[in-house]
Amino acid sequence: MKIFTIEAGPVATNGYLVVDEKSHTAVVIDAPMQSADWFIKTAKQNDAQIVAIWLTHSHWDHTADVAQLIRETNANVVIHPEDEYRLLDPNAHTVFKMPVSFEPAKATSYVMHGSVIHLSNIAFEVRHTPGHTEGGVCFIQHEHKVVFVGDTLFKESIGRTDLPGGNHETLLKSIRRELLPLPDDYVCYPGHMDITTIGEERENNPFLLDYY
Repeated sequence: MKIFTIEAGPVATNGYLVVDEKSHTAVVIDAPMQSADWFIKTAKQNDAQIVAIWLTHSHWDHTADVAQLIRETNANVVIHPEDEYRLLDPNAHTVFKMPVSFEPAKATSYVMHGSVIHLSNIAFEVRHTPGHTEGGVCFIQHEHKVVFVGDTLFKESIGRTDLPGGNHETLLKSIRRELLPLPDDYVCYPGHMDITTIGEERENNPFLLDYY
């Protein structure tokens, strides 16, 4: 399994291409603005076909290029049902007026807490981590010890909770319940900024220091 990262769009959002070299298939995890061409090119360079788009949540900066990717790859779209409403009508939920308009998209299937989804034979556990949004999720691949945390957890920080659908205490409870019990060496791939590990955040994240 290979992971490729792009930082794109006006708020420097991370998107990830996960490639299974055995099956020559790939999944996009979050699709920020101006990322679709890069995803398609990177998949081609690695002799892989994009088969799915998995969304950690539905804020516009993570979903802006979903519609283009669907058109060009025919990929399935996976999201938690509580977050689909922004995907269906993104321009109504940008919070502030944007100088561009976003194409709506529809999910192909939904994930819930405890769902297991696959990239070929590689299994990912889905954990529902509300607080940044109502339907925020994390995708965990236990064999490779990686977790795609979206905007739930950042390096020495957490996702903002002052937007519609956000709740500070709910987010802290989600992180404490679903992420901090993971082993220290699990690598976290966030929606913004640098990668980190569960152990680093348990020790250094000022929002989480009262966990024990």
